[in-house]
Amino acid sequence: MKRILIIFLSTLLFACICEATDTKVTVRVLAKDAKYVGTSMGGALIILRDSLSGEILARGVTKGETGNTRAIVAEPRKRHAAIYDDTSAKFVATVNVKEPTLIDVEATGPLAQKQSAVKSTTQVWLIPGKDITGNGVTLELPGFSVRLLQPLPHETIALNGKTSVAIKANVVMMCGCPTEPGGVWDSSKYEIKAIVKHNGEMLSAMPLSFAGKTSTYSGNLEVSKPGAYEIILYAYDPETGNSGVDSTTFNAR
Repeated sequence: MKRILIIFLSTLLFACICEATDTKVTVRVLAKDAKYVGTSMGGALIILRDSLSGEILARGVTKGETGNTRAIVAEPRKRHAAIYDDTSAKFVATVNVKEPTLIDVEATGPLAQKQSAVKSTTQVWLIPGKDITGNGVTLELPGFSVRLLQPLPHETIALNGKTSVAIKANVVMMCGCPTEPGGVWDSSKYEIKAIVKHNGEMLSAMPLSFAGKTSTYSGNLEVSKPGAYEIILYAYDPETGNSGVDSTTFNAR
């Protein structure tokens, strides 16, 4: 009788597990050394896949605010402590699984700055009916979002013997958080440089300086030779390893 009861309970438990198909997964994306990637930067694209078959189980975009600066980057973190609040960016998926399933969780962003977008992935086991909530599955996006503002792509610049070409760039964290000297994200510790090529050959590398406006950096390139120029601008933080790149071209005649 006891054996029959054990078999019955085991069968019932297995059936319950197999029938529990609604499993919620909360996914959050943190910019490395910064805050959540949310609506202000277009969010991050989240894709959940069955790791064995490759089937897409859910997809969506993180939405919400970047979160509390103090809780995320200023205060020491305790084990299991929530660093998010009710407005912090996230994507919540309801996944249909009938048995424990290993899934790939992929985040690509920031979507509003596609020239800076990178991908981060991890894997987790989903157990039917066992929701992943709270801090959830948190992926980290390393880097800076870098955008060259000047010169314009394929701009033609008149030489007149010799001319000064303004180079200007916007450099923010991947969550959109601002950079500036002495700020929370202290750009005085970053290396921001423009690599200059002329007709495909390396010409020089020049540093950019803070332009007096949050997250904006500039410099002037003296140009005396006609031809095609390429500007490859990078930002690099030696402390965290964060880096970001953008590029453009112009012609001098």
